[in-house]
Amino acid sequence: MTQSSKSTSKSKSNALEKKVEDFVLQQKNNTYNYKQVAHAIGAKTPTQQRNIALQLVEMAFKGDIIEVSPGKYKSPQRGNEAIGIFVRRSNGKNSVVTETDGEAIFVAERNSMHALNGDRVRVNIAARRRGVEPEAEVVEIIEKKEQTFIGTLKVDKHFGYLLTDSKFLSTDIFIPKAKLKGGKTGDKAVVRITEWKEDFKNPSGEVIDILGKSGENTAEIHAILAEYGLPYKYPSAVEKAADKIDAGITDEVIANRIDMRDVLTFTIDPVDAKDFDDALSFRTLPNGNYEVGVHIADVTHYVHPDTIIDKEAQKRATSVYLVDRVVPMLPEHLCNGICSLRPDEEKLAFSVIFEMDKDAKVLNSTIARTVIKSNRRFSYEEAQEVIETGLGDCVEEIQALNEMAKILRRQRYENGSVEFDRAEVKFHIDEKGKPLGVFFKVSKDANKLIEEFMLLANRTVATYVGKPVGKKKPKAFVYRVHDVPDPSRLADLAAIARNFGYKVKASGTPREINRSINKMLAEVKGRGEENYLATLAIRSMAKAIYTTDNIGHYGLGFEYYTHFTSPIRRYPDMMVHRLLERYLDGGRSVNLQKLEEQCKHSSEMEQLAANAERSSIKYKQVEYMQEHLGESYSGIISGVTEWGLYVELNDNLCEGLVPMRDLADDYYDFDEKNHCLIGRRHNHRYRLGDNVAIKVARADLEKKQLDFVLLDDKGNAMRREDDMGSKMSVQEALSHGKKKRRRK
Repeated sequence: MTQSSKSTSKSKSNALEKKVEDFVLQQKNNTYNYKQVAHAIGAKTPTQQRNIALQLVEMAFKGDIIEVSPGKYKSPQRGNEAIGIFVRRSNGKNSVVTETDGEAIFVAERNSMHALNGDRVRVNIAARRRGVEPEAEVVEIIEKKEQTFIGTLKVDKHFGYLLTDSKFLSTDIFIPKAKLKGGKTGDKAVVRITEWKEDFKNPSGEVIDILGKSGENTAEIHAILAEYGLPYKYPSAVEKAADKIDAGITDEVIANRIDMRDVLTFTIDPVDAKDFDDALSFRTLPNGNYEVGVHIADVTHYVHPDTIIDKEAQKRATSVYLVDRVVPMLPEHLCNGICSLRPDEEKLAFSVIFEMDKDAKVLNSTIARTVIKSNRRFSYEEAQEVIETGLGDCVEEIQALNEMAKILRRQRYENGSVEFDRAEVKFHIDEKGKPLGVFFKVSKDANKLIEEFMLLANRTVATYVGKPVGKKKPKAFVYRVHDVPDPSRLADLAAIARNFGYKVKASGTPREINRSINKMLAEVKGRGEENYLATLAIRSMAKAIYTTDNIGHYGLGFEYYTHFTSPIRRYPDMMVHRLLERYLDGGRSVNLQKLEEQCKHSSEMEQLAANAERSSIKYKQVEYMQEHLGESYSGIISGVTEWGLYVELNDNLCEGLVPMRDLADDYYDFDEKNHCLIGRRHNHRYRLGDNVAIKVARADLEKKQLDFVLLDDKGNAMRREDDMGSKMSVQEALSHGKKKRRRK
């Protein structure tokens, strides 16, 4: 290269660096990755994009910008002092997440003031040193978060301890004898920390509740709920208030509603359901079109704002569906009684009534309060049999609805709805809660029939308020929204899919991107890479939330969407019912800020309920697999982390960990971008979605953890045989592993 060309190349490089720096300076509190920077400054070549990625890494190393998550950056907004939320971890890796820019800054235990997870704190931040992670010191606990800890009691002669199950606390909690509330050794208990002196290693606390003996099913399920701050029993005062409510379907009430008691109506629900909150009606109109009614339990007719029942429902925000029980949002008298759309009983409903032709085109719709009478209660299995055989009750009606549902579903996918279809794991459980077997819940036509008409009703209600006819302005409303995927994850998915010969669009309209994902998911069916690519596609998506700020529902491809169809089990649906009633009567818009606060709370409680549900499934999986120690299974790698491989078994969808310490054939490095572990010497790769064979090594109910060991082609364990089936403790095994096994 000539001196002139070298000079030109360096000049271009400097110009590119200057553009990146200018872009960063303009971002204020926005986050960005190298692809977004490259697009913004017009850097199109792979070399330019690679240089931008390296420059961002160097800037983060210097402390000029912050890497808030892998590959995602933002400019620092902090000074030497900050306020944030304390994040405590049992492994000692505490941090504070600052309110200004969301940066997670490490806090050593000696500098924590014994702040607990979720406390709002003020911190001093040490001066940044090149190449060293920033560190903070808590100087004030501004606001303590109310919280409890779950664990097993150990009681001595004069005092007791709670051996905690928490991932947020590494120490046991000391409990004075007088504060044990009758608890004995082996009891599962809920404990509140009352004091944690600065120079004491252990906090002191008091027992709030005794859940039962450790290992008993009810005690363990209640412990899961308590762990996530969810209620595990219903206040008697609320139940008594509900018991006083009468169905009250008087002539006066009926006179103010559309009377649809003579129209054929039925429910389709799980076989064990008791809270029927939706029903369908069907009849053929004189013009040959169909009238389809989506009827939803009129919960808000009975539950009025600011009553004791409403306050409890708002606090809970959702029913919680665990493996062996439902923890309801509303008292049983309401959810399984007067609100439930049971057959042969007159019921009050909030309905969306559609006139549709045989091609499922909606010609017009009406949103109104109604009175109905269900003629038949179908389970999904019974309705499916009607669809498949053409025999049974309501054959013509169910088959006509099924044909329309198929058209609606096809149109939805053509318009950009993403087609994810994964089986759910369920358990056969005896009367004591012990899992006897595992089965899969697969969505069939009967499930999809109900799904499509619920989606149609939800979409219609949201459009009515969010996109009013004429010159009317939209009013404050509760939307169910789903944001666009993270651009970097989508780009990674597109790049990895391209390696297998599939095309996924990483940019374009939501419709274009989602149709390309659906095409890839259809093409990959039955192929070796199906699990890998399908899992990556799911993980590229954002979480759906409730909000007043309508940004549309990306996954469904809907511009307007809400939750209207399940008010028995979701508080946002009750909010929507009240808003609809207000706006149908010509009422003014409600306070947006208060509504948004309720939306945020509902989203948070929904996430906690989902976590509890997964935790209960995990507990039952471990309990079930305790009976299968030493047995071999085939599975797929469902997660790849720096601490090992997660494997999901094909036979029962139980998931366990192959610890990194047990990969004894090589030293492995974690490639986060490509979701794999790579052996340094032999270059062997364990990748997300790969098929593997395993043996069940350990089942730890306390930690809800299964440990697997990989098997080779001959069915031999791929680690030292003296580790298999040993009866040493977990701590001994860890110590043994440090001495004898190669680790990363």
